[in-house]
This record gives sequence, C-alpha cells and structure tokens, in this order.
Amino acid sequence: MNDDGPAWASYLDRAETTLADLAASEGDAIARAGALIATAIADGHLVHAFGTGHSGLLAAEMFYRAGGLAAVNPIFHDDLMLHRSASKSTDAERDPDRGAHVFEASGMCSGDVLVVASNSGGNAVVVDVARRAASAGVSVVAIVSRKHTAAEGATRATEQLTTYADVVIDNHVPVGDAAVTIGDDIRMGPLSTITGAAIVHAIAIAAAECGAGAGAPPDVFTSSNVAGGDEVNARLIERFRGRVKAL
Repeated sequence: MNDDGPAWASYLDRAETTLADLAASEGDAIARAGALIATAIADGHLVHAFGTGHSGLLAAEMFYRAGGLAAVNPIFHDDLMLHRSASKSTDAERDPDRGAHVFEASGMCSGDVLVVASNSGGNAVVVDVARRAASAGVSVVAIVSRKHTAAEGATRATEQLTTYADVVIDNHVPVGDAAVTIGDDIRMGPLSTITGAAIVHAIAIAAAECGAGAGAPPDVFTSSNVAGGDEVNARLIERFRGRVKAL
C-alpha cells in the first residue's frame, strides 16, 4: 500500500483513466477502422485478426464472440502463442522468416482487412505480415502503444508495424505495459489487454453501425446461452465454416 491507497485500486483507477483517454482521442481512428471493416464485410470479404504472445488474445477476443462480428478469421499459430512454450514464442515473434508462412496460411486476399495488435509495434513477424498484407491489397488496422514505439531503447525490428497501417489506433499503454509500482522497483499491472479488447470491440461496433446505416448490417454471433442462440450461431457457423478455419 502507498499513500494513495492500495496498488490494486491504483491499477483499476489507471485502467479507467486510460480507457477515458482512449475514448477522447481515438474516436476518429476507430470510426475509420470501422468503415474499412464495414465495406469489406459488405463486399463479402473477411476481417483477419492477428497478434503474437499476449497480443494474440485480441485475435481470440474478436472471434466467435457473443456480440462479435461473424466474418472474423483469427490467425492462430502455436509457436507464436503461449501454450506450447512461452519463452520460445518470444524468439519466434522476432523471426522475420515466419511472416511469409503466417501470411500464406491466413488466406488473406485483396479487399480483406487485417487487424493486428502489437504493443511494441516492432516484432518482426507482425511487421512482415502487415507488409505482405498491404502489398496484397489488404487494409491494415494496427493497434500499438505509441509511447512504446517512440521510446528510446525499446526492442524493435528494423521497421515498425505502423509503416504499413492504413489506420493506427493508440492503446495508450505506458512503455513496458505496466501501470503501477510496488515498493521501489516492482512494475505490475499490464493494460494492453484491457484497452486492446475495448478497441477491437469498439471498431466492431463502429463497423456494424456503419453497415446498418448503409442498409447492410453484418452478421453477429449471439450468446449460446440465450433462447435461440444456438440456432443463430449454427447458421453463421455453416455460412463461414469453409472460409474461417478455426470454426
């Protein structure tokens, strides 16, 4: 505990103020990302979601979610996630040679949208996947911490994810993704998952609102634990199963 109260309370306060900052300053970027997604879905394209390590949680958050867009293809690769070997996943995300495989296996094509999250914005795999996507005519929405991308001494690839993004959304997370200090030097309280989840749902909602306003509301999953939910979701699974591998 410090003079301002327990550190856990400070963390929750910091999360609240960070979300408020995000809402106040990222509205235009969220709206533009939503418009890109609405157009892609209306034209029969997919939204691909990608991140490595904990940023990969945002791809999972967008996918097969009650209240989430149905036309979402999450890009999951075991060696870039945490459940096989967390330490090796760090090495893997810095290997630019993996980008080609990730991109080719995703099935991305011109007219699609890629939502890619990377707090640092500098891991080699995400940069290479974004570069390949942009070259293929895929619109790229990047979620990064601008504070981290600009920080001196931050570990990064030669290029930045933001170089290839049509829209950049700042998650407003501090350098190192830790919001509170315990004692003199223990840094804790990551925020990127909290703000990242808020961002991906905000852009999905913006896309749905844009599509509905144009007379083309997108397909949206519902909870399987409400009346009629299984039936709605079964129809959407059947519609997208051939194009979204994880279904």
